[in-house]
Amino acid sequence: MSVGSAYPVRVEATLDQGLSRWLWMIKWLLAVPHYVVLFFLWVTFAFVSVGAFFAILFTGRYPPSLFEFNVGVLRWSWRVAYYSYGALGTDRYPPFTLRDIPDYPAHLDVDHPEHLSRPLVLVKWWLLAVPHYLVVAVFAGGGAWAAFQTDRNSGGWGGGLIGLLVLIAAVVLTVTGRYPRQIFDFVLGLNRWVLRVAAYAALMTDEYPPFRLDMGGTESPGSVVLTSPPAPGGVPMPGDRQPNG
Repeated sequence: MSVGSAYPVRVEATLDQGLSRWLWMIKWLLAVPHYVVLFFLWVTFAFVSVGAFFAILFTGRYPPSLFEFNVGVLRWSWRVAYYSYGALGTDRYPPFTLRDIPDYPAHLDVDHPEHLSRPLVLVKWWLLAVPHYLVVAVFAGGGAWAAFQTDRNSGGWGGGLIGLLVLIAAVVLTVTGRYPRQIFDFVLGLNRWVLRVAAYAALMTDEYPPFRLDMGGTESPGSVVLTSPPAPGGVPMPGDRQPNG
């Protein structure tokens, strides 16, 4: 165990009580309107990210309006994933909005950075993030970044370790009427990791995503460190915090 510092991408959720034993079987159909909207949102997200790339490259800043839009797309995707096969943590239908909804059980927010590294924007989304893409491929299924892109466009991560754990939880829910809390905490940690990588790859932060599984529905300083290899020559990875004093 180790204490982890706060990361600028916050992913939280509350497990609803009294989940339906059977509704999960048709959520793939109920969520279709969201999948259609998310397809177009992610196409726009890609163009916005290209614009942000050049803005950061020349000014060192992520334009606030572009930033808020992309945060909204991530937020919308997380709500749909939480409702459907990224977690099955609620039966409340996701709202059609980019804004945060305080009384909805799934939340995502990203701190807007005052300044972003201009040189780092050239390499972090394709080179520096490669180790995380390999991890995401295990969590979300498929072939690293390509599969991650496809899955997130559909509003959920149906394959890989996340999909397997959610399927087990669904079977237990059907039989017992209860969602296993241990599986919920683990699934939230995996989704949190995936969304942190998504925000980093979308140039929304320079802080390198931690190789750390922060389990549970709320962000907390306590975490399980899976691996954090030192960079060659002892040079810290981008975004690593340095000890004070």
